[in-house]
Amino acid sequence: MADEFKEKIAGEITLSSDPGKTIRKWREEFKLSQHQLADEMGVSHSVISDYESGRRKSPGVNVIKKMVDSFIKLDAENGSPIASRYLPNMKLECIIAMDEFSEGIDEQRFIDAIGGKNLNTDKLQAKRLYGYTIVDSVKTILSLGSEDYLKIYGWSIERALVFTNVRFGRSPMIAIRAHPLTPAMVVYQNPEKTDPLAIKLAQLEGIPLVTTKLSVEDLVKKMNELKEGK
Repeated sequence: MADEFKEKIAGEITLSSDPGKTIRKWREEFKLSQHQLADEMGVSHSVISDYESGRRKSPGVNVIKKMVDSFIKLDAENGSPIASRYLPNMKLECIIAMDEFSEGIDEQRFIDAIGGKNLNTDKLQAKRLYGYTIVDSVKTILSLGSEDYLKIYGWSIERALVFTNVRFGRSPMIAIRAHPLTPAMVVYQNPEKTDPLAIKLAQLEGIPLVTTKLSVEDLVKKMNELKEGK
């Protein structure tokens, strides 16, 4: 279990378009200061600051491994409160479907596949999606604590988070805005109407906000086709 958790964190840092930002998010998730992390890794404090700010190029595999090992070790010394939240075999009630794309899917290709419309008029950032999670928006908002959001991101935050049971879409974007981990794309499945505030929050986060009229069953079918390279 610990190894899977380590792989998850390392994968998110490695695949992130902004590794420094992702490192900072995980450090803060573990409630560590830059000094604490640096001391455990045996590096100068400025090294962590440089990675997070982007002044230093993306860390290599060995540095990321050492960093993730430090996260887990320091957490273990406090009783593993963060690691214990990650239960890969426990499917949350709000999750309808979830899977990974090993090769990565171009954002525009994903949008086209689901017959989607991007409401965020800012230019796409040419990201690739490495997974998707379809959730019931009402159950997600009502039942998930902040620590549970880790479980809907699978192996990478570079994924599409698809919300069903959406009326106006304000609450899902507010929840995303409030959490340190941000998906690469948000999709509303057949919303009644999209609140302008949701669109504004998507623009502030720099992520596409896409609507689709496909049924949940058809969405899962399209996801499987994308995974198979069709």
